[in-house]
Amino acid sequence: MNEKTLHKMNNLKFYGMLRAFRTTIEAGQMSRYTPDEMVAFLIESEWDDRQNRKIERGLKNAKFRYAASIESIIYNEKRNLDKNEVHRLADCTFIEKMQNIIITGSTGAGKSHLSSAFGHQACMNGYKVIYTNAGKLIGKLKMAKADGSYMRELARIEKQDLLILDDFGMQPLDPQGRASLMEIIEDRHGKSSLIITSQLPIKQWHAVIGEKTIADAILDRIVHDAHRIELKGESLRKRKTMENETSNEE
Repeated sequence: MNEKTLHKMNNLKFYGMLRAFRTTIEAGQMSRYTPDEMVAFLIESEWDDRQNRKIERGLKNAKFRYAASIESIIYNEKRNLDKNEVHRLADCTFIEKMQNIIITGSTGAGKSHLSSAFGHQACMNGYKVIYTNAGKLIGKLKMAKADGSYMRELARIEKQDLLILDDFGMQPLDPQGRASLMEIIEDRHGKSSLIITSQLPIKQWHAVIGEKTIADAILDRIVHDAHRIELKGESLRKRKTMENETSNEE
């Protein structure tokens, strides 16, 4: 009977329940559970398994630049990074409130790592996330317009609870790129959240976007009520390289 039950669990794709039931049988621990305790144990095992698989899929689909986590973040006064603020944002209430995060700082300051950590935490909390380089996304949307998949790509982006645009402002937007960015921001405004990282301070974003009316509309939707983090200090990549060189010399 147990073998038939295991077979049916497998066919029904109750993999968490299957592993838990098989382990319990092999360990000879069936007698430890009352019928209601066994049912609860199997349901809990299946629930945990599905949640874990959902998180794994979310992390894979997000395509983060770094395998970063909140626990891996480095805090010190020179970085201008407040641990309490980071942990408040890491609870993902900013996503529930449909707010944005803007992270600025010089090259190597850790912007991409920090945004990846927030994104990773959002996936762990069950939110759908996409991480992408801003320039590459605009380029991809241009190609999508050419092959007819533009609306489908916009719909895919709109479905995400959190969109992370990394390295925004590396080059000025042309009219087509500006229009695509406006559509993305308009679709998400008041519905979902956005994290933007940039080497440029916000006051220089107007020049990057171009066309004052559209730039005003985009920035009004992005910046209003956004949480702002301005990273400072020396390049973390540079410091890590120097530490490695010192270690090799020793």
